[in-house]
Amino acid sequence: MRTGRRWYAIAMLAAWTCCGWVSEAQAADKPKVALVMKSLANEFFQTMQDGAKKHAADHAADYELISIGIKDEIDTAGQIRLVEQMLARRVNAIVIAPADSKALVPVLQNAVAKGVLVINIDNQLDAAALKEKQLTVPFVGPDNRAGARLAGDFLARQLKAGDKVGIIEGVPTTSNAQQRTLGFRDAMKAANIDLVSVQSGEWELQKGNTVASAMMREHPDIAALLCGNDTMALGAVSAIRSAGKTGKVKVVGYDNIPAIKPLLADGRVTATVDQFAARQAVFGIDVALKALANKTAQSALPATMKTDVTLVTR
Repeated sequence: MRTGRRWYAIAMLAAWTCCGWVSEAQAADKPKVALVMKSLANEFFQTMQDGAKKHAADHAADYELISIGIKDEIDTAGQIRLVEQMLARRVNAIVIAPADSKALVPVLQNAVAKGVLVINIDNQLDAAALKEKQLTVPFVGPDNRAGARLAGDFLARQLKAGDKVGIIEGVPTTSNAQQRTLGFRDAMKAANIDLVSVQSGEWELQKGNTVASAMMREHPDIAALLCGNDTMALGAVSAIRSAGKTGKVKVVGYDNIPAIKPLLADGRVTATVDQFAARQAVFGIDVALKALANKTAQSALPATMKTDVTLVTR
C-alpha cells in the first residue's frame, strides 16, 4: 500500500512538473506588448492606461502588457530611455504615444531593425522624419485638426465677428498640438474672429494657468481661450477665476477627462472633444496583436487608421 502511494506521489509530481513546464512554454509563446505613454500625471493617459490594463486582463491568455509612461509631457529623453528599456526586455511590439513627433523616430527605427513591431497612437510621428529614415509606422488615432475644428466651430457660434480669442497650445514640436491649433485657427478664421495670441502651455495645468493669465493681461477684452487639452483648460479656468472674469471669458478644451465634467456642467468650460482615451491604446494594441499573429511586416502595415472624435458640451 505504501509502495502504491509512493508511486502515485511520484506520478503526480511528474505530472505537476510536466504541467509547469508546459505552462512556462505557453507563457513564453505569449507576445509582450509595451505601451509607452506620455505623462501619467495627465488624467487622459491614466484613463488610457486603465483601458489597456482592462483589455490585457480580458485577454490574459493572448498577450502580456507592459505599461509605462514618463513623468511629464516634455521629458522626451526619458521616453527614449523607456523605449530602450523595452528593447532590453525583448518585447514583441511597442505601442507608443510619442512625447515628440521627431525625436522618437531614431529609437523607434532601432526597434524596428531589431524585429520589434511599432504602432503609433495619440500623437502622430512626423512624416518627413519617418521618410528620412525610410520607416513606416502606422498611426492609429483621431484626426486632431477635425476634432479641434468641432470645438472651435461650437465656440464661434457663441461669439461675434471681431471678438478676440487666444490659443493655448500643447508642446509645439508635437503633431497633435500642431493639428489642434490648426483646427482652432480654421474655426476662428471661418467666423471672422480675431486670433490675438498663440502660446504653448506644454500640456500642463500650471503652465496653462500662467499663459492664460498673461493673455488676459495683454488683452483685457479677450473673449475666449481655446486650449489644446483639458489639463491646460483647467489652468485657464483657474486663471479666469483669479482675474475675476468667470463667465466673461469662455474656455474650450480637448480630451474630455473626468476633471472637466463638472466645469462643463456649470458652464466654466464651453466644450471639449472626446477622443476616447480608454480605447485609444486598445486600438493600437489590437493592430499590433493582429500583425504579430499574421506575421505582417512593419512595412506592410497601413500608414493611418483613424479613430473617432466627438464634441462634448453641457
